[in-house]
This record gives sequence, structure tokens and C-alpha cells, in this order.
Amino acid sequence: MGRYCNPFRISFILLLLYKLVVLKPILFVTPPFTQLNTPYPATAYLKGFLNTKQIESHQYDLGIETLLVLFSKTGLTQLFAHAGLHANPTNWPENDQRIFGLQANYIQTIDSVISFLQGKIPSLAKQICSGYFLPEARRFAQLEETEWAFGSMGMQDKAKHLATLYLEDLSDFIVSVVDENFGFSRYAERLGRSAATFDELYDKLQQDFTFVDQLSLGIFASKMQEIQPKLVCLSVPFPGNLYSAFRCAQWVKQHDPSCKVAMGGGFPNTELRSISDPRVFEFLDFITLDDGELPLELLWQHLQQPEMPRQLKRTFLLENSAVVYVNNAIQSDYKQAQVGTPDYTDLPLTQYISVIEVLNPMHSLWSDGRWNKLTMAHGCYWGKCTFCDISLDYISLYEPIAAALLVDRMEELIAATGETGFHFVDEAAPPALMREVALEIIRRGLVVSWWTNIRFEKSFTADLCLLLKKSGCIAVSGGLEVASDRLLDLIDKGVSVAQVAQVTRHFTESGILVHAYLMYGYPTQTVQETVDSLEMVRQLFEMGVVQSGFWHQFALTAHSPIGMNPEKYGVTILNTAPGTFANNDLLFADATGIDHDQFSFGLKKSLYNYMHGICFELPLQDWFDFKIPKTTIAPNYIEQALEDHISTKLKSNARVVWLGNLPEVSMQTKSKRGQQWKVAQLKFHDLKDSFTIQLSKEEGLWLQKVLAQCQIYQPQKVKLADLQLDFDLQFENFELFWQSKPLKTLRSVGLVCL
Repeated sequence: MGRYCNPFRISFILLLLYKLVVLKPILFVTPPFTQLNTPYPATAYLKGFLNTKQIESHQYDLGIETLLVLFSKTGLTQLFAHAGLHANPTNWPENDQRIFGLQANYIQTIDSVISFLQGKIPSLAKQICSGYFLPEARRFAQLEETEWAFGSMGMQDKAKHLATLYLEDLSDFIVSVVDENFGFSRYAERLGRSAATFDELYDKLQQDFTFVDQLSLGIFASKMQEIQPKLVCLSVPFPGNLYSAFRCAQWVKQHDPSCKVAMGGGFPNTELRSISDPRVFEFLDFITLDDGELPLELLWQHLQQPEMPRQLKRTFLLENSAVVYVNNAIQSDYKQAQVGTPDYTDLPLTQYISVIEVLNPMHSLWSDGRWNKLTMAHGCYWGKCTFCDISLDYISLYEPIAAALLVDRMEELIAATGETGFHFVDEAAPPALMREVALEIIRRGLVVSWWTNIRFEKSFTADLCLLLKKSGCIAVSGGLEVASDRLLDLIDKGVSVAQVAQVTRHFTESGILVHAYLMYGYPTQTVQETVDSLEMVRQLFEMGVVQSGFWHQFALTAHSPIGMNPEKYGVTILNTAPGTFANNDLLFADATGIDHDQFSFGLKKSLYNYMHGICFELPLQDWFDFKIPKTTIAPNYIEQALEDHISTKLKSNARVVWLGNLPEVSMQTKSKRGQQWKVAQLKFHDLKDSFTIQLSKEEGLWLQKVLAQCQIYQPQKVKLADLQLDFDLQFENFELFWQSKPLKTLRSVGLVCL
């Protein structure tokens, strides 16, 4: 009887074996380090897509997991022991000696500080702000410069800033005496940036593990043992997590060679498009480019059925000891409506830490708070800027998502994560779609906060900005680039400095913060234009229409119009021979011969002060330790640009929407010289105040009816032309009525034309 083979039992065993061997899952890994406060969204996007295909996957943010272990009592105890064992503290710089001497204080406080930054013990803010809780080293010296800001900061924000300085002191110690490549949002970034050959990175990978390597790979090994994936997908958005990605791949090859390893993300999409070094595939099996959904699905099918003809999309692999590029699949990439909702399952959303590095409310959005990431539109609707990689799919293939579907996904993410904050990570969110998304958010009664990247184009009227604010928009960032009309034309930015000033005023007056990306060193830019650009920026901040900014030096990339046609822009490419590893950043010589590096410190120092609302009166020369020419920009240029922008032209096809509450209407009798007449008094209540407007009885009743029709919840859209026609049938001169003082009051608080 014991020898009898039950066919049902055999089938069950075979099914188990099939699941164990064939149906092992995919593991997405974001290597150290990207962000502290929120997950990088690439793996969540791909996991959401695989859900639509019923393909099991898991995701892991190795960066936050490594940091949480490192910055713990156990982690710091091991760190200080390692530092003391491998070096002589008496030979260290004074700051490192101080931190090492205070190691007991750091070990005692670290768990509480991390918990506070995770939002778990907000009551610790008082202790942190007392000045008698945190050990202080070099980073705290800047408090003398920023103490003035604490008066306007809440205690929680002040404590976050102090705790951030505390962590940065520890980071300085790690870089100085333990691991020179360490960084909170990057690791060994230098090895990935502009690495034309694989030599240096390859040599580094042959060396012993660093302290941070040992920590992160120990955590990674545990996750591999838990999941036992068939395919590990490494998401590499930046040069700063390339090295760690290869360390993870190296571990897989050494300890689980049956598991395949693929790499994708922003770094390979821009840097590795012509990779030819076969040594890379000692660590990786595949590199996929551009949108990852279809390449990943086809790769998974290939691994499941290797005996079938290979159909892959935009995939590098090694074949006969040579790197080959396979793009033989006939399927088209998935539309944005088909890729599903990002899925943050597996990620420790409550464990991320919020830090405040810079005392600027806009800057803090990048590092403070947890944001669900979504995209309004794939690619860029403008797609013309000459410094941008507009030849690549992630820019050139523009595809917006329907507003209703986008807000559906917002609601799904709120339900899944409990978070109502959203960062739309578009290249440049299209104004028309932003309008429809805002209307949909308000129509559904969602309470959310969101921000995104834009172009400062004229479509952002005061009315549209009011609508965006009403829907929960708290901030926008956009490229002013070089604040020079000549260079903006050369960039093909499609805006002028005056237009940027007008648009940023609309955002600011509606209560939306504005961050400007600024550029210097653009080809043919003169010293005079750099100085004049700084003066434009100074005036924008002084007028209060921009609240935040960041200067970066122009970098030439191979996939931009300038990189593809350098002679047109007076540029000579110096590294003309293609590299065997990364090929994106190009070394170049500008025909002007100007050393733009010399401006870096002065531009950034001046901007730091302008962001804090000070030093506008200082001459521009004070920011530089070398002679610069005087600016040619009139001191009231931006002020004049704001005053000159007065547009009263009505667009008849504009939709009219009333964003406020309906008024209380009462009638009053007025008399003068024996004549009596009725006037309508409309009393409005908004969030801040109550106000009243008066109109004739007939016009008041007409406006009351119109406001009810124009409420956002009404299914019938009301066009301005319809209102004008209806008004003129009963009264006369709608345009005069529309520009009257009572209507201007309403238009400033929520009667908008879109």
C-alpha cells in the first residue's frame, strides 16, 4: 500500500515544484542612495504595471533600509568601533576628533532623533530646540547665520533643521574617516558621473567592501534569502546609486548565479545607450532602455520560456562575448492608460525621514514629507529646449493621461498609502491638463496637496493659478534658465524674462510657491550676460514673485540639440571618441573662452541670501572676489514688467467657473433727490473674510443665478460668450460690467475664466 503512487499526490508535488522553480518572483531594488523622505517611484510604477499582468513582484528600497541600520544605536556603535580600529584618532582633523569624542552622546540620541524625523515622537522637538540635547560639531556653526530665521519657523521645523545638522555632522565624519564616497542622496557618485570607460568602477568593484558596503549587502542578502527571486531588477536613476547597484549585482552572481540581473532607470537611459564593454555583463545579464514596462514583460516571458524564439525590446545583453542590442519585438509600448497605478506595497512608508537642509519652504519639499509620485503626461509637450535630451523617448514621446484616470489613481494611492500629498514628476506639466485635473479634484471633493514642474508660459493666468490653488496645488518649479532674452531665444525656451515675471506673480499672488531653475555658462553667454542674469534674479526675488531657486552650470549632453549640432552654437566637442561605458556628458570648449566656473560661488551665495529675503541692496560686485562689469539692467526692470502687463481682452470660448460659496442676497431701497430704486446686496463668505458687493436689483439677481450655474459641480459648462449674450439681451455693455469694481472683486477671489 505504501508503494502505491497516488496520481493526485504526484500532481500536487509537481505543482509545488512548478511554483518553486518556474514562478519565482521579480525583485525590484533601488540601491543606496536616492532620497530620505520618500521612495523613488520607478519600482512602484513597474510593480503597478506587473499587477495588471498578474506577475508577482516585490520591491525594496535598500537605501532607506541601509540608512536606518547605519543611523541606529547598533549601527553607530559599529561605525565608531570600525573608525577607531582602522585609524589613529589623534591624526584626525579637529572636527572628526570632536565627533569621535562625543560618540557616546551620538549613540544615546540617534534612535530618538530618527524616530522624531519619522514623525513618531513630535514631542522631542522641545528637547532638540533646547540646545542641551544634541551633540554639536561643525555644521552647527552656521546657526549664527540662520538664527534670525527661527523666529518665523515653527518649533517642529526648527527641530527638523537642527536634527538635519546633527545627521550631516555624522555624515561628514563618515566621509572623512570611514568611507569617502558616502552621501545621504548619493554613494560613490563620482564613479558613475561621466564615466566614459568602465575601468575605474570595475577596479573599485575588485577591492574589499567598505563599511557601508558590508552593511548594505548584509541587508540585501537577507532580502534575497526571503524573496528568492528569479530576476533582480536594479533601478538606477542617478550616478549616485550606480556603484551600489553593481555591488548588489556582484553579490547575486557570487551567491545565487541562477538568478538573473537586469538594470534600468534614468542612468542607463541617458548614459549607457551605446555601451560596448563586455565586463559590465560579468555583473548584469540585461540592461533595458527607456520605458520599462514592455521590455520587462518581454524579458520575463523570455526567462519563463527560454526555448521559444527570443523577442525583446530595447535590451542589451552579452552574446558570444560581445555586447548586443536586441530590439526585435514588434509590440508597441503601452499607453499611459494601460500601465496601472503605482503600487507602494513592500516599501516602509512610515520609516522614511523628513529633513530640512535649507531654511526655505520651497526647498524643503524635496526632503521634508512623504509624497506619492505620479505623472500627468509622458514626455514634454514643449520638447524644444536646446540643452535638453529632446531626442530621447522620455522627452520626445508626449502622451498626456486623461484627468479622470489620473484622479482615479490619486484616490487609489490615498487608499493604499494613507498619504494625500502628491508630487507630479513631469518634465513639464501641461497647463490644460493641470486645469482639468484641478477641476476633477475639486469636483470630487478631494483634500490633497500637490506640486509639479512647469514651463513659465503665458497660459498660467491669474485665473488658472487661483483654480490650481483651490485644488491643493502648493508649489511649482520651472526653468527660468539664463535670465536673458537673447539666450532664452537661443535655448528656444519660448518665454521671455518679463513673461516669467508675470506668470510667477500669478502663482505667488494665488498662494503657490515658485522655485526657479537657473543656469549659467550656456554656450556664447558673455560675462555681461551672466551679471545681467543675476540682476534679473535679484529683482525677481526682491519683488517677491519667486521664493526659491537653484543655480547649476550648463552641461552638454550627447542627446541634446547642442550635442548633436555643436557648431551651430559655437561649441567644439573635445571628447569626440565614443566611450565603451557611459556616453552622455560631453566635454566641450565654448567659443567665448570664458571660465564660467569662477561665477559658481558668487551666484550661489547671492541666491542663498535672496531666498532668505536679505542683501538685495548689496552691489552685485560684493558677491565676487574678481572684477565684474556693472549690470546693464535697469533697477526697476521687473517692477516695470509687472506694471506693463494689463490684459483686459475677453476670450469668448473661455469657461467661467465660480469657486466660492453662493452669496446671501438682500434688497435695499436707495433714494436720491426724490427718486427711489432697489439695489441688490450680495454678501459672500470665503475662508478668510466676508465681503459685500452691490449691484442694481436686476443685475444682482442675474449674477446670483449665474454664479449658481457656474459652480464647478454643475454638469453644464458655462462659456463666457454665453454669459455675454445672455447679459446683453437683458442689459447692455457686458464688457463694462465684467470690468466693474464689484466683478473685479469676485474675479480676485474665485470667479475665473479658464
